[in-house]
Amino acid sequence: MKKIIYICLGLLLIGMSACNDYLDINDNPDNPNNTVPTPDLRLRGILQNFVDSYESSGTRGCWFTGNIGKSYGTAANDYLIKWDPQSASTTWPYQAWFIYTAANLKPLIEKASAEGAWSYVGAAKLIHAWGFMTMTDVYGEMPYTEALTNVITPKYDNGETIFYGCLAMLDEAIAEFQKDQPATATSFASGDLWNGGDKDKWLKLAYGLKARWLNNLSKKSIYDPDAILAALDKAPKNNSESTIMRYANSANEDESAIRALQHQNLSNTTSRITKWYLDLLTNTYTGGSGIVDPRTDLLVPSGQYLINNELKYVRAVGVDFIKSDIRTKSGPVAFDIYSRTEDINGKPLGSTKDIWYNATQLVDRKGDSIYTPIYSELLSWIKASPGDAKDDRYIANRYNGKTAQIISTGTFYTRADAPGHLLAYPEMCFIKAEVLFRKGDKGGALTAYKDGIRAHMELMNDKLKDYDQTVFGKQVIPATAIDDFLKSAAVAQSAGELTMAKIMQQKFIACSYSLQNWNDMRRFNYSAGNIKDFGVVYIDFDRPYEFNSSSKTHFPTDDPKNERYWIRRFQHCTIETGYNSENHAASNPEAKLPTVNSLPVWWDTAD
Repeated sequence: MKKIIYICLGLLLIGMSACNDYLDINDNPDNPNNTVPTPDLRLRGILQNFVDSYESSGTRGCWFTGNIGKSYGTAANDYLIKWDPQSASTTWPYQAWFIYTAANLKPLIEKASAEGAWSYVGAAKLIHAWGFMTMTDVYGEMPYTEALTNVITPKYDNGETIFYGCLAMLDEAIAEFQKDQPATATSFASGDLWNGGDKDKWLKLAYGLKARWLNNLSKKSIYDPDAILAALDKAPKNNSESTIMRYANSANEDESAIRALQHQNLSNTTSRITKWYLDLLTNTYTGGSGIVDPRTDLLVPSGQYLINNELKYVRAVGVDFIKSDIRTKSGPVAFDIYSRTEDINGKPLGSTKDIWYNATQLVDRKGDSIYTPIYSELLSWIKASPGDAKDDRYIANRYNGKTAQIISTGTFYTRADAPGHLLAYPEMCFIKAEVLFRKGDKGGALTAYKDGIRAHMELMNDKLKDYDQTVFGKQVIPATAIDDFLKSAAVAQSAGELTMAKIMQQKFIACSYSLQNWNDMRRFNYSAGNIKDFGVVYIDFDRPYEFNSSSKTHFPTDDPKNERYWIRRFQHCTIETGYNSENHAASNPEAKLPTVNSLPVWWDTAD
């Protein structure tokens, strides 16, 4: 595989040689090469680029798991919505990992080791483990043991080798974090974008990852609940111990890179919340209580509508991508809002005020204004626009110049300053609830399940409190609302009421846009209902309505009880299929076939 990594490193070596010949010194700080960056500078780039790979994997995963969808389109990512993956849509997670992140790990370890900066070594090893685990989660077989060597066409390793290699590397990271750095070493705080140099939080992150990964082995005979609980004992025990990537919404055009990844990936006028996800929040899925979760208007956008001559916020309707033909009929389309004085197609609106309008002539699309987009603004985009330059909501007069009505409030996880919950305490609670439930300790599982629900609402509040509390969709969840919800019929109130479905529904909400939701759906075979005696875990979930003859080429069965009915992995991107083609083809009998997308990865295979 003629990796771009090696091309880049080759260019760096050429630059180093030229600098030596011209200035007769080892390093020219004005012409950086592979040895110049200090550990703190290199770690910042590694953390930023790793998050890009990891959260972009989560973006693609959420198109499979059904919490987000897109209006009709023909770009590569649109094919993910109908479960017809194209290699063009699977390139970025790989590229952000191998080229922008992994290629920097060895130089960081070498430079940090030379000065005894052991926390930097620990961080590099943890990212090494997490990155390769992410790659095997989404691609399956992958170059691993030869991937970061000088081998141009590295062999592939199977998922089991990668999985255990990542666990071993994670243990090495833990050992590095337990060392004390000398005072002369580069301060860890100066390079740590996630935890401000707090080694204890990194150790908790490591054990949290171990718990997550060991729990992903739930289909395997080697699944060890006690080992997971032991890891959880050393993982985050409260929200303050979570590892979070904190982003910013800046009006400075040069700082656009510090905005949230899910804002970059999803906050556009084509992205829509799905009915399936909204049903989880409003508890209107089959058998649900109908009690609205207090997080709903934070996780789902609203628009302003004139109702009885009064502007009111109305929550978006979720697009039914599972049972509706909306995308096959060019929907949903976007709408603008016009004031009463505006003429549309030469016709005055008369007494009608602040009308939602789209010029489509398609009759089926006339009502699509109910599907509010999740779009919100990057402040640098609206510096010269009307209204408050610090208001990131999607406001009509910034674009049509007629009314200050709100087209969309945006959503908690897709704003430019949304927190990236990389590994947070609520997830640990739900892992504990699942493990205890499997062990038969349903009382303990109930406590952990309720702890997870409360913790997620309070974790959201940690960010929400920074917003103007008069702005709808950004208000802190009141403590009374949290208490009332936890006492309601939407939440299991006894060990006898608790089911695996209830645990995983709440975990899905807490891990919105996380890759782990796709991992979990695969572990439980989506809505097949054939894992132990848990019944259907992801109620009402199914393939998308848009699933067509091209989609069908990836799936050799129409039986939902068959594991090959469901989407299980990405196919490899063209970097691998083009430049490492022989090793790629040899990695799996279905490697070059479209059916590889329905082939379970190693940990997703029962034994």
